[in-house]
Amino acid sequence: MTEPGAYGGPTALRIMLGVHLRRLREGAGVSRTDAGWAIRGSESKISRLELGRVGFKVRDVDDLLTLYKLDDPEERERLLALATEANNPGWWQRYDDLTPQWFHSYLGLEMAADLIRTFELQFIPGLLQTPDYARAVVQLGRQDQAFSRAEQDRLVSLRMSRQDVLTRQRPARLWAVVDEAVLRRPIGSRAILKAQLEHLIDAARRHNVTLQIIPFEKGGYTATGGAFTLLRFNDPDLPDIVYIEHLTSAVYLDKREELDTYVVTMDALSITAAQPRETESILRRAIADLDA
Repeated sequence: MTEPGAYGGPTALRIMLGVHLRRLREGAGVSRTDAGWAIRGSESKISRLELGRVGFKVRDVDDLLTLYKLDDPEERERLLALATEANNPGWWQRYDDLTPQWFHSYLGLEMAADLIRTFELQFIPGLLQTPDYARAVVQLGRQDQAFSRAEQDRLVSLRMSRQDVLTRQRPARLWAVVDEAVLRRPIGSRAILKAQLEHLIDAARRHNVTLQIIPFEKGGYTATGGAFTLLRFNDPDLPDIVYIEHLTSAVYLDKREELDTYVVTMDALSITAAQPRETESILRRAIADLDA
């Protein structure tokens, strides 16, 4: 089986290494304070390392493995190699000048995910957007900035590259629930929206894509907090994660009680939404209304 890190890059590898280090520390009965002292750091630094939220110095990992009395030379070599690989840049690093730092972690996690469940109530999910629709979204989000055509092209290219997660050798599964309002909002233009809806019909036929629409007649629903994404991984060392994006930052949730709340909410949204077999007819009605 391909390692998740091969798809997810440094983000997934950092989380995996952090999990291993936490298990070794707890098994050795070492406190975070003592571990921090051993690498000339603090308790909070150990916490960030174990959560995979910062990069690793190979020297620090080596010192921690010594502190935790890891004697198996093969396991030690494997973890040190993981630390080295976790410092390599992901493919998305070339877009660093255009994307906020808090988004980089999501890109790595998205590429490592086995199942992506997302709820949207304003835009078509990024993994299902056409280039023209993606450009219109980019322009909408950067109206307050001087933004060249070349920079727009690069951000559209980034979004299209993300979609490789659905077509790679072992594709991720995407399960998207979308409010019908998204289908009716002419982002860019009516022509761009029509082409986007036609693209959704094709996308929804893929074996690894499930698309559900919440029709207007369903009324209200449980997700009053807005859009969010659930990421699930095929490796036991990668915990499920909820991603919630804000205007100037993002939140990553991985505590069990928080995850359970969002899983229940996503399940409720899926029950409220029309069945997947109804998706194409809903999309075709929206297209027909655009042509009317």
